[in-house]
This record gives sequence, C-alpha cells and structure tokens, in this order.
Amino acid sequence: MKETATHRLRRPGPSSVWVLTGIVILALSLRTPIVAPTAVISDIQADTGLSAPGAGLLTGIPVLLFALATPLASRVIRGFGAEAAVVLCLAGVLAGTALRSAGPTALVLAGTVLIGTAITVGNIVVPVIIRRDVPFRQISAATGAYTAAMNVGSMAALLGTPLLAGLVGWRWAVASSAVATAAGLAYWLILGRPSRRSAAAAGSREPAHPEKASAASAASDPRSTSDGPGAAAAAAGAAGARNLRITVLLTLTFCGQSASYYATTTWLPLLLAEERGLGAGAASAAASLFQVAAIAGAFGVPLLARRTRIQVPMAVVAACWIALPVGLLAAPGAYLLWSLIGGIAQGGGFTAIFSIVPAVARSDADAASASARIQGGGYLAATAAPPLAGWLHTATGGWTGPLLLVLAATLVFTVCGLLAAWLAERRT
Repeated sequence: MKETATHRLRRPGPSSVWVLTGIVILALSLRTPIVAPTAVISDIQADTGLSAPGAGLLTGIPVLLFALATPLASRVIRGFGAEAAVVLCLAGVLAGTALRSAGPTALVLAGTVLIGTAITVGNIVVPVIIRRDVPFRQISAATGAYTAAMNVGSMAALLGTPLLAGLVGWRWAVASSAVATAAGLAYWLILGRPSRRSAAAAGSREPAHPEKASAASAASDPRSTSDGPGAAAAAAGAAGARNLRITVLLTLTFCGQSASYYATTTWLPLLLAEERGLGAGAASAAASLFQVAAIAGAFGVPLLARRTRIQVPMAVVAACWIALPVGLLAAPGAYLLWSLIGGIAQGGGFTAIFSIVPAVARSDADAASASARIQGGGYLAATAAPPLAGWLHTATGGWTGPLLLVLAATLVFTVCGLLAAWLAERRT
C-alpha cells in the first residue's frame, strides 16, 4: 500500500513483536483442528460409524458456523474486548478438541460445533487487533504472517496426523493439535495484558495509525472547523458511506475467494484422478501444492503493497485466480503449474482482502463489524460452492461445469476486489 503524507511508518518496537507473535500463535489454532480429521477420516468412520455425509460434517459444520456465528463473535468482542475474545477462542478450541477426541459420535459432533464457534471469534478478532496495534505500513505484513501461519498449521496437520494415528490411534492424533492451542492460550493469558499495556504506551508516544491522530488534531484546530459542525458531520457521513461501499465490495470479493478456495480444495484431487489418471496418493500430493503455495501468496502481497498502490497486488492475485480454472480447462497437462498459481492466489487473496479492513476502519468496533460482515457472507458462499460443484460434476459427467463455476467466482473476486482496492486507496 503506497504511503501517503498522513501515513508515516514508525519503527517497530517490542510491543509490535509481541503482537505479531501472538497473532501467529493464534493463527496456528484457527485451521489445524478442522483440517486434522480429514487426514484420518476413514479411521474416524470405522470407529464411530459415521457415514460419508456424516463425516463431511466434521469440516462442513465449522465452515457453516464461520458464517452463522459471526453476530455472536461480534458481541463477544464488543462485550469483553479483543484480548478476552482471543482467550475465549483458544479455550473453546481446546475444550472442543478434547470433547471431539474423547467420546462417541454425538460428542464428536458436539466438539466440532464448539470448535467452529470458537474459531469464528478468532477469525473476527484478528483484524481488530491488527488495526489497533500494528503500524499502518505493517498491516499487510501482519495479515500475511497470519495467513501463512494458518496454512503452515494446515499442512502440519495433513502431514503429521496420519503418522501419529498409526502410532497412537486417530483420537490422540487429532487431539495433538491441542498442544499448539494450549501454548497459545498460555501466551495470551500470561503475556497478552503486558503486551497490550506496552502497545498502549507506545501508541501514546507515536500512534500506529497517524492519519487518525492527524484527524483528531485537525478537529481541535479552530481553523479546520471554520465551516462549522455541519461540514464535519457531512464529511463523517461521506466517509461512513464510502466505508460501507468498501465493506459490501469486500464481502463479494471474499465470496469469490471462499467459493473458489473450498470448491478447489474439495474436488481438485478427484479431478486430477479422473482427468489425468493419477492414483489417489499422487492426486492428493499434486493438490497439496495448492495449499503449500499459499505461503508465497501470503508474503508476496505485503511485499508488493509496500512498493505499489493496493490495486496492484489485488490485480496480480486476481490474475492468478483466473489462471487456475482457465489453465485446467485449456492446458490440463500443466496441472502442477496451475495448482501452484492457484495456491498463490488463495493465500494472497485472503491477505489482500483483510489488509484493507484494518486500513480503512475508523475504530475497533468498525473493524469488528466489517470483518464479521465480510466473513459471514464469504463463508456462506464457501458452504454452498463445494456441493454445487459436485452437483455440476454429477449432472454433466465431466469437470467443465465445476471449473466454470470456479471461473465465475474468480471473476467476482476480480471485479469487486479491484473496485474495493480503488475505493480504499482514495480513502487512505
């Protein structure tokens, strides 16, 4: 994101390091508990008697709750504050993980509901913390580290859970993700409050968002209010309307992002097996590139954002997203290349979207509200896209229909994302 006269970088102090560390530790627990069961799903079915649709609920329930539980998450953050919300999130994930691994089928599903609800709080609170405590020029980098940590946790779960299951069984293997969650809970309980005081002290000397301080200074200057309170109210109303438009556009952008990601994650292995004749193991390995490459996208967007306008990384991500379905349709033999490019897109897209939220939010409450709206809409699209893609595959007997669905979602991402980035650049 290009620096303007009102956005000046302050040197990161110890408080910034503590905040970023806390965000990364939290992120490790925001996807791992959902991904871990997918690596041993056959063992879970054999032990619990869950059918294939029932086993699908282990991932479907959390994603649906990401949409439905956002109002509850917003109330938790407003009522208890960001740090307390993080603690409640990690405590809920820890309790849900233990519940899911300890009991019969009913408790497995109950634990999954608790995990999904708790993670929803974490999803919403991270942009609030980034807006409040991270210097403006480091927002994209912090969001990139957050995105990368979620992907690292997912890959660790995919690789480590089957190995542990072979040694100690699926219940202990799935429960092993609680180690990172317990460490995160200890961090936020012991160091969260001191780091917040440090951040507040640093902020009193030099604000993380100088543009807001400049606005406050201007408001106190009699020369800036020569037009009276009516002009100030009109300016505030215009800024609010612009932010609402940005939020709506980002919601549609995240709908395109989430629909593309979850449809691809669900069906890419089967597509490669049927279209390219790959075995199950080879298809899964090829599809895993889609997850691994997200780390490059998560860190690539902040690097571009520091040197260019925010539209540039959004445009690059959009081009990568479009290349995935178009490439698989036009040149399916290069599926490894398209998996890598699509992975860069999904990691970079998440970072680009949620870098804009804290940059344009006028308050912590505004950031929480925007984050909740964006994620609520996006995860509803994520819930609908995989079964719709599966229905298209069944109805047509091929993969052209599902890939066109992904292409349509990426076009929504492109148009709405570029418009949101353009408005955000004008806002900042």
